[in-house]
Amino acid sequence: MHVTIWGWISFHLFIFFLLALDLGVFNRKSHVISTKEAAVWSAIWIGISLLFNAGVYYFAGHEAGLQFLTGYLLEKSLSVDNIFVFVLLFNLFAVPPIYQHRLLFWGVLGALIMRGALIGVGAYLISQFHWILYLFGLFLVFTGIKLLFQKDDEVIDPDKNPLVRALRRILPVTSGYRGQKFFIREAGQLAATPLFFVLLVVETTDLLFALDSIPAIFAVTQDPFIVYTSNVFAILGLRALYFLLASMMGKFRFLKMGLSGILVFIGVKMLVMDIYHIPITLSLGVIASVLTLSVLASLFIPERKSEAAHPIVQNDTPA
Repeated sequence: MHVTIWGWISFHLFIFFLLALDLGVFNRKSHVISTKEAAVWSAIWIGISLLFNAGVYYFAGHEAGLQFLTGYLLEKSLSVDNIFVFVLLFNLFAVPPIYQHRLLFWGVLGALIMRGALIGVGAYLISQFHWILYLFGLFLVFTGIKLLFQKDDEVIDPDKNPLVRALRRILPVTSGYRGQKFFIREAGQLAATPLFFVLLVVETTDLLFALDSIPAIFAVTQDPFIVYTSNVFAILGLRALYFLLASMMGKFRFLKMGLSGILVFIGVKMLVMDIYHIPITLSLGVIASVLTLSVLASLFIPERKSEAAHPIVQNDTPA
């Protein structure tokens, strides 16, 4: 899919317009996002993504349209694991719900920049060294198997985060939150608030997840524009999806198994791509089917008492 420099610029202007509209108009004042509001915004972001998908289908053809849809669904499904970690992080830091939306907004903005850089590097490496796709494939198979056996309570420890540790040596930290501010001047000295620490952990956590998801989408297509735009639209809807699913994450206990299967499938697809090309329609069907089965299994298979002993509850108590 050939896209001119003006096409790239127009796309970014459109995205920045949506973000400005989101934070500057509809969510200018910090407030707790209700489930109903999250559902509406999730529907809006998905609708915008599908409209863009229709545009890709119309201007670039059937194959490009299916590639975008498959990539979008893949990135959207893998982002669910981000949500699981965000729930744990926000509970660990006791982030008041009223500030979580703005925090995720800046987290998404940073994620767009980081993923854009990673996609650019990945596309260049693949164009120069085709064999790197095999490394991506092996990495995804390994990651999928590791995810299957990973315990639910394994989460990144903020105290071991190198950025957080480095910041603590440079700046003093306030004893508690100071509204929605990341920095504040107290007694004539600049200090970071705990909210900025959470932002750092969110950004570095997303970077780690991007190392899994970006190689996966290169198995669907190596077109930089489709890879990037499908990532962007999946991330844009992440905040609304978080508030929609955060309180229900404990109910989807088979979802991690499904995500593990998707990563392994995509990794195998990369490893055999020079021997047998798995059609994009088959990839789309497998991803959609695995997601649907994991959700249905979570809802209809009774939970054992030992599994329900440690539920994850979203924190509603301000620090």
